[in-house]
Amino acid sequence: MRFYLYPAISSLFYMLSFTAYAVEESSGQSPQAKPTSAVQASDKRTSVAKNASDQKNITQPAHISAQHLQGQQGGTMEATGAAELRQGNQAIFAERLTFNPTTSKLTADGAVRIEQPGMVVKGPALQLNLDTFTGDMTQPDFQFTDINARSSADSLHIIDKQNYLLRNVNYTTCPRDNDDWMLRLGVLEIDRNRQVGTAQHARVEFMSVPILYTPWMNFPLDNRRKTGFLAPIPGRTLNSGNEITVPFYWNIAPNRDATIEPRFMSLRGVMLNNEFRYLEPAYQGKIQVDSLADDRLTQTHRLHSSLQHAHSLSNGLSASANINYVSDNNYFRDLANTISDTSQTNLERAGIVSYQAGWWNARLRVQSFQTLQDPVVPVVEPYRRMPQLSVNAQRTVAGANLDMVSEYVDFRHPTLISAQRLVLHPSVSYPLVNNPAFYVTPRIGVHKTYYLFTDNNVAGTPNLQRTVPIYSLDSGMVFERNVNVAGQELVQTLEPRAFYLRVPFRDQNQLPNFDTAQSGFSFAQMFSENRFFGHDRVSDANHLTLALTSRLLQQDSGVERLRLTVGQRFNQSTPQANLPATPNKSNILFTATGHITRTLSLDSIVQYDPNETRSEKINLAARYQPESGKVVNLGYRFTRDALRQVDVSAQWPLFKRWYALARWNYSLLDKRALESLAGLEYNDRCWTIRMVVQRFAIATNSVSTGIFVQLELNDLLRVGTDPLNVLRQSIPGFTKVNTLSNNGSSPHKGTMNNETSPVTP
Repeated sequence: MRFYLYPAISSLFYMLSFTAYAVEESSGQSPQAKPTSAVQASDKRTSVAKNASDQKNITQPAHISAQHLQGQQGGTMEATGAAELRQGNQAIFAERLTFNPTTSKLTADGAVRIEQPGMVVKGPALQLNLDTFTGDMTQPDFQFTDINARSSADSLHIIDKQNYLLRNVNYTTCPRDNDDWMLRLGVLEIDRNRQVGTAQHARVEFMSVPILYTPWMNFPLDNRRKTGFLAPIPGRTLNSGNEITVPFYWNIAPNRDATIEPRFMSLRGVMLNNEFRYLEPAYQGKIQVDSLADDRLTQTHRLHSSLQHAHSLSNGLSASANINYVSDNNYFRDLANTISDTSQTNLERAGIVSYQAGWWNARLRVQSFQTLQDPVVPVVEPYRRMPQLSVNAQRTVAGANLDMVSEYVDFRHPTLISAQRLVLHPSVSYPLVNNPAFYVTPRIGVHKTYYLFTDNNVAGTPNLQRTVPIYSLDSGMVFERNVNVAGQELVQTLEPRAFYLRVPFRDQNQLPNFDTAQSGFSFAQMFSENRFFGHDRVSDANHLTLALTSRLLQQDSGVERLRLTVGQRFNQSTPQANLPATPNKSNILFTATGHITRTLSLDSIVQYDPNETRSEKINLAARYQPESGKVVNLGYRFTRDALRQVDVSAQWPLFKRWYALARWNYSLLDKRALESLAGLEYNDRCWTIRMVVQRFAIATNSVSTGIFVQLELNDLLRVGTDPLNVLRQSIPGFTKVNTLSNNGSSPHKGTMNNETSPVTP
């Protein structure tokens, strides 16, 4: 739980001490009764101000004004009638200001008001002893203008320069006429020496009903992290029933921390989630171990563990590891509550050592997977790389670009044929013309591949090799002109491009396929040298690709407002090297991307087959967003014989302060919803409530349903199951409604270097 009372109070204490010392220095003067008088800052006052605050190098003079200002040498100075003491951007106002140099006592009476940037403090009276720096302010009332918050207390007692005590403190971000929620503290102690605040009998009231209480808590007065409990997270899923998670944050050291989260599930039992993070100058990482010792539904021990580690060794040498494990195939489907988690199929286990040496680099990787099987549709386990070594180089010599791609991999599989593969792919390109308006670049390369078969070679396949020369010529031009569209000064470009590729055919039917698939037909693929990614297939080619792009750019900023592209590949001969079920067709691509109007944006791509006079692939995405908090997304995805989906999502105001949230992602081929989401948000002036229900497919015949209910008290805390990540992923353009008129944000455990601290009960 975090609140902003302590920084404002700390600023107040600094201002009191700073102003008081300015008054003390003025006591040696004998001003005559007049409307205004200025008191210059002395070295003594400046040094005290430096000790009383973290602010430094403040040497501005203090100015006193009042209707009546009088005093005598060695006696009491008194300013009455709209008295004001101002220094820089800080000021104290009162009906009367008095200072007694004998007792070192400063007194302000009558409508005392203290102002500084971001804060105003009011009270009937203020007393302060400048020698002992002790004092009292009765009934202080704080208004924090920067964060739209306010606070009050029965009394403020200044113990010394670094310690303060407030009694019966109230704090809220609600406006003056609204007390929907209130943080109430019986006693609040501020210790600036240890930078710690301590509160007793703290409770949070919502609609006058206590929802959280702790007899004692403490918190840091700065950005440092602190050990303690975070706000509990309740929830409910159909798979696990009612549940509540109680996170405990452990600040082990400035560069190490841990979060321990007991998760109580009514149907399954108690799960313990543990996360440990570390950060060193040369390495960093995270270890996670989640354990459900006795799942009452499955009668098994459920376990998930992971390690992510990155290490910078020296002189361009680095290493990393990514290791993941779960106890069973259904772990994520049963216990996760997000689509990204439940859709995991292959859990990577990899270790990498890399070396970067300027014009060349090398990487050694060992990689395997844990494959989680779908209960209806079996999943083929990927090949393991045991190991994979790649060495790449790139240099420019006499204007020619020399490239080298090389790789050695030992592919292993428990049941499929295994082999060692060596790839050598040198190439050279020479830009004949290379400037922003026109370029021509010929390129020649050779793709050489060797296979040495090892385990599971049941058919007795002999060792194989393949050599494929590759020739290409890439060229393009850029034309520009200034245009005026709807009153906007824009730059329109016209960019023709031609790419010729020649690769002779090599029979590759006998070659295995370890890591290769056909690339999706796109503009990037149209101008590449291979229709496949991976090294097991090299596509033969004798084709010319032509494309034309036109852009509209803002003249002042260069921001792209609209991009239209059309391109087609013209095959001189039909490619013969193909993977199963991946026919090659000379299709036409159309794209239109950009902001059509201020409120409407479009991102679309259409792949059209002129030979069959039909569309092969369509991706359409349109967004209407007239302002934050109002967004409608429409999407349609189509791939012939593979995919046909409709996707609709929206966030829209209904009436008064209510907002509707929705998403519907439906597969027309499978005739079922892949994800459906419905929710409501209510945004008051200082709090928001969110209610969301999400249902999504987790396997062929399985679905998961999550229920999220969250109450957010602006700039204090969130109570309930957090749906914000789900809403951001499911509704592109989603905006937190309480940020539309408020800039505050709720606390959450963050990075090690800037962590929001929990309370410590």
